[in-house]
Amino acid sequence: MTTKSETNVTLADIEKAYAGIQHVAHRTPLFTSQTVDAIAGCSVYLKAENLQKTGSFKIRGAYHCLSKFTPEQKARGVVTASAGNHAQGIALGARLNGIRSTVFMPTLASIAKVQATRNYGAEVVLEGAIFDEAVAAAKEYAERTGAEFVSAFDHDDIITGQGTVALELLDDLPDVETVIVPVGGGGLISGMAIALKEINPRIRVVGVQAEGAPALVRSWQTQSLTATPGVKTIADGIAIKHPAERTYHYIRQYVDEMVTVADEDTANTIVMLLERMKLVVEGAGAVALTALLTHKVTGRGKTAVVLSGGNIDTKLLSSLIERGMLRASRYVRLFTAVDDRPGALARMLKLVADHRGNVIEVIHNRSSLTVPLSMTGVEIQIETRDAAHIEELLTALRGEGYPVQVMP
Repeated sequence: MTTKSETNVTLADIEKAYAGIQHVAHRTPLFTSQTVDAIAGCSVYLKAENLQKTGSFKIRGAYHCLSKFTPEQKARGVVTASAGNHAQGIALGARLNGIRSTVFMPTLASIAKVQATRNYGAEVVLEGAIFDEAVAAAKEYAERTGAEFVSAFDHDDIITGQGTVALELLDDLPDVETVIVPVGGGGLISGMAIALKEINPRIRVVGVQAEGAPALVRSWQTQSLTATPGVKTIADGIAIKHPAERTYHYIRQYVDEMVTVADEDTANTIVMLLERMKLVVEGAGAVALTALLTHKVTGRGKTAVVLSGGNIDTKLLSSLIERGMLRASRYVRLFTAVDDRPGALARMLKLVADHRGNVIEVIHNRSSLTVPLSMTGVEIQIETRDAAHIEELLTALRGEGYPVQVMP
């Protein structure tokens, strides 16, 4: 058992924080899915922090931290840096505590997250191409103005507040055996792991990062705090180049495993959750479940997975849905040619309809250089059932003389 002298955050701290945030944070539900269980090979429980106030778990740590500000700190205001979720947590937490807030966000941050942060009352400054550059700008602002800088993860009060997710999880699932948590800077997994391990050391705690932002996984593997030269991932909420000594310390002490997952697999998880469970989850919120579904992590007994956030850009979500449908053979894009005369396109489309293909889009291209002058090119996107249905459509079209190619 860990003592106060060995770590700055204790179970008692987290329990006290939980009592203090319950009037602000939602108690988020646990969801189950037979489809997820079948793929994972174990009983899976999804902790839906994507349904939390502000769309992620971040309000827990932000509110707890800001509620402890002294009158002098409140007067100076708070400044932070965030890709979006911590930004919204700080903005709302500051408003509820009567504190002026300034948030630095990367210039490429989600428009939806920027607008939501402003709507919660923060002054938003767009600075830097990535999160770490926004952090540098926020710290410079703090030094210049005297505002209190609050890190998204490198702060014990933030870690303490995030640990309340674990207490809520154990209330609903006391016999959980494995807990899988998304990891960016490590604030969430640090707080949760402290609570879980102090209550039941036998609980297995696993952290998951994106392959394109693996700093804490590499640090855990090498047993040395390691930064990455760059980050590239659709999971913008966990795209951290420089991890903190503080969270690295907690992870080394309490976490059992650390793995990474590919963006393509994370995208598939986002689409599956939307289609099968009607849950909207962002990239950072989907990585933990992705690790289980791709068997990067093997579930043991009752396995809880944290869906940490749902603040996904709608344009990105639309793109992921379309790409996911293509990968799952639910969409197919075809290029073919029809005679350049009235009724020819209609006859080809009727053949598609006869084989139960649902036409999504048609582009009639008379200027295509890849078809004879007497014909016109046709690009067509079709909704299909599966790979066998696609083959059925291709066979039917080619059988009627249409020169069909599948487009990437």
